[in-house]
Amino acid sequence: MLKVFKWRFVLALVVGWMGAVTVQAQNTSNAEIQDQVSQSQKAARVFREIMNTPDKSIPSGVLDRAECVAVFPSVVKAGFIFGGGGGRGVASCRAKKGWTMPAFFNLARGSFGLQIGAQSTDFILLFMNENGLNSLLSDKFEMGGDASVAAGPVGRQTGASTDLKIDAQILSYSRSRGVFAGLELKGAIISQDKDHIHLAYGNTVDAKQVLQDQNVKGDPALRAFPDTLAKYSSRPAQR
Repeated sequence: MLKVFKWRFVLALVVGWMGAVTVQAQNTSNAEIQDQVSQSQKAARVFREIMNTPDKSIPSGVLDRAECVAVFPSVVKAGFIFGGGGGRGVASCRAKKGWTMPAFFNLARGSFGLQIGAQSTDFILLFMNENGLNSLLSDKFEMGGDASVAAGPVGRQTGASTDLKIDAQILSYSRSRGVFAGLELKGAIISQDKDHIHLAYGNTVDAKQVLQDQNVKGDPALRAFPDTLAKYSSRPAQR
């Protein structure tokens, strides 16, 4: 009996130690991607707040035609009328089984002429067609240069003017000091944030894989942004 008790005691210690190691590993993993999780959550909050604003949100018909959505919360502006600025954001694209895991991007430079006096601005970008999608999947592109961009329609705007804007590869929006409006954001440089992508999904993964392959795995907490998109537009990808 004493020997059996000893073996059970040792086994319990081993199992307890293994459980502690597992929990520690999980906590370490979660700590490593906490910044990425936070970015996804911030993007989800910005998008939710804008879409829940009566008569001032992105028209559902426009959103349903978008192939990908990117949100850059709290982009800092420098200078007056014209000046450099920068921020970080996330993007998700439609897939056959919903929206993909978020990929991480940087936004740099650009002329934020309509945001005079703003300390920070939220930007939302809708990628409307295959050409717009290809721009997002590249390492880096310039809005208005490598990809055509137009101010996105807001609220109940419909008709011919909206149809013309849909021809643009990207529709852009901004929110500053509580005011949400379409903004033709030309000159901004969008590039992959490879460091954060690697931390979230592994060193061999890039934005193209994240946004095109639903088999890319990551912490479920990262899905805050794509899950929010799904609440407002659930159309699956056609490609």
